[in-house]
Amino acid sequence: MLDCLIIGAGPCGLSAAIEMQDRGLAVEVIEKGNIVEAIYQYPTHQTFFSSSEKLEIGGVPFINKELKPKRQDALVYYREVVKRKEITIRPFETVERISKRADGEGFEVVSSRMEETVTRQARALVLATGYYGLPNKMDVPGEELPHVSHYFKEGHPFFGQDVVVIGGKNSSVDAAIELEKAGAHVTLLYRGEAYSPSIKPWVLPNFEALVRAEKVKMVFNATIDSITPTHVHYKEQGEATSIKADFVFAMTGYTPDVGLFADAGIMIDGETGIPDFNEETMESNVPGIYIAGVVAAGYDANKIFIENGRFHGELIATSLADRLVRETTR
Repeated sequence: MLDCLIIGAGPCGLSAAIEMQDRGLAVEVIEKGNIVEAIYQYPTHQTFFSSSEKLEIGGVPFINKELKPKRQDALVYYREVVKRKEITIRPFETVERISKRADGEGFEVVSSRMEETVTRQARALVLATGYYGLPNKMDVPGEELPHVSHYFKEGHPFFGQDVVVIGGKNSSVDAAIELEKAGAHVTLLYRGEAYSPSIKPWVLPNFEALVRAEKVKMVFNATIDSITPTHVHYKEQGEATSIKADFVFAMTGYTPDVGLFADAGIMIDGETGIPDFNEETMESNVPGIYIAGVVAAGYDANKIFIENGRFHGELIATSLADRLVRETTR
């Protein structure tokens, strides 16, 4: 039986694994994609808010030629961390079920890879499943059409196309800038009355310059009514209108997927989405199940980042190591 099984191989899950290994605990990490899958899903040319040193885990230096690393820099760094620390990763496995063992000693986790079912036993679990599990749906007709996406990768495929970006925060503005640079005809529809204060201060001036030069069309107070194969229909200041759209990016944010939490008996605040846990140990209301990373913040993705979530692992490892010592000396 493992001492701990971590679900989620993002930076916070990897950090927890390293902290446990440093204390001599037997640990493995299950990931439905591969390591740092959420970072891999970032736009190709994404730049981090944080400096490289604030993304470091396991005492491995993140040396980068620029102050703020890009997506590719982070992917290289975290791959190197996993190799150096010899973390056991179980990639491309989807956790299907978590349950307490019949004898009450730990947990049973059932996962699937391809068509194979795998069952593992562990004395404790860490849920580090991240924030980008589920896109916030607009619940409008046409949202599921094939030319509509909640994820943006890069601008090149949309050269010469009419592209509508829905949303008004960082992901929307970043997508609009890159799309325009790649030669797309871009319109950004935002339900707010003015630019969001959360937009990165070094990005907003560039975007505003594009709008002033009429290279990007910015529409405030826009409420989406429906999407068809050729148009986006919306209301601007209450007046119905539409715009041609070959492709649509609905950058409306994301919600953590907490299905496993509920299945395991972890209580979740209905208003904030925050799971019930002890901030000193990160242990949930279910003894032996811990929470790590941004998922601990519920619906507020601006509360926990890699730079502070990476320290959850130390709290968890200390708590778990102490607990296992107590259990073996009883």
